[in-house]
Amino acid sequence: MLKPWVRRLHLWVALGFALPLIAVIGSGAFLALEPAAKALTPPGTVTLERLQAILDAAGPEGERGALFIRGYDGTATLGGRNGPGGAKVFDLATAQVIEPGPLASAFRTTRRFHETLLLDLGWVVEWSTIALLLLLPLGLLLGWPRLRHTVLGWHRLAGWALLPLLVGSPLTGLFLAYGISFATPTPRLPGTPPPLAETLRLVAERHDLNGLDWVRPAGGARNVRVLDASGTATVYRASATGLEPLPRNWPRLLHEGNWAGVLGSLANLVAALAMLGLLGTGIYLWARRQVMRRKVRASRGAAPRPRQEPQVLASPTS
Repeated sequence: MLKPWVRRLHLWVALGFALPLIAVIGSGAFLALEPAAKALTPPGTVTLERLQAILDAAGPEGERGALFIRGYDGTATLGGRNGPGGAKVFDLATAQVIEPGPLASAFRTTRRFHETLLLDLGWVVEWSTIALLLLLPLGLLLGWPRLRHTVLGWHRLAGWALLPLLVGSPLTGLFLAYGISFATPTPRLPGTPPPLAETLRLVAERHDLNGLDWVRPAGGARNVRVLDASGTATVYRASATGLEPLPRNWPRLLHEGNWAGVLGSLANLVAALAMLGLLGTGIYLWARRQVMRRKVRASRGAAPRPRQEPQVLASPTS
């Protein structure tokens, strides 16, 4: 009795949010490749000497902003606090100001599209993510998977088999949107942050700088994110007392795939492709059902009516 209503709700939620979901999930599939690109950066691309040359070329202005490393692009962005906008992009090999490469530019634009659809529509992304989380339990309520070589069979099997990945990606995205990190906030430090060159030297003593992701001013300190040998991101706070590891923001690590290098990228890519597949096969099943219904109605309407024999009225004298 309840199942038809669940199926109807599952259908209309999917159709109502199909376009924004395709946009968000599709862009997420491309962004899933970035951790792998970072992990596969050739050795020696980012060194302390090269970064020092960039700091020298930037001058005092470089100290006031953030540093973003794109080793796969061979560039470092310096001077923008919240991103490359308004900052200078330097070639890591020559310390010359250049334009970012096509891959780095594509990741940057796709990230903005993934978060706001490039039109300040973050609320659409949030509601679409909530709709996606609603679709998953509704789909499970429609029945257990059966090993049938049909579109519906594979649709249900994928939904059940990949459930942890399908739930984890949108759920961690909502955590990021609402600022949920499960990490204890760190107190703001007084004073001024250490020089950027000193911060880089402290990081180089612990990590290969090929894994350096970014350095950002944070009150009286600088926050530094580094990918270790396994590709897992660790955030440090660099202050006058040295480097201090900060609590890990697991929702961000899992959502961005920065937890195991290529493996994290692969997990997010599989999740995104599975979600696109479920959405696509669901729409296909609905469209096929609509076509079949129209054919049945058309065949009923075109069917010849049974011929009626003329009625012979009895004669009054008979």
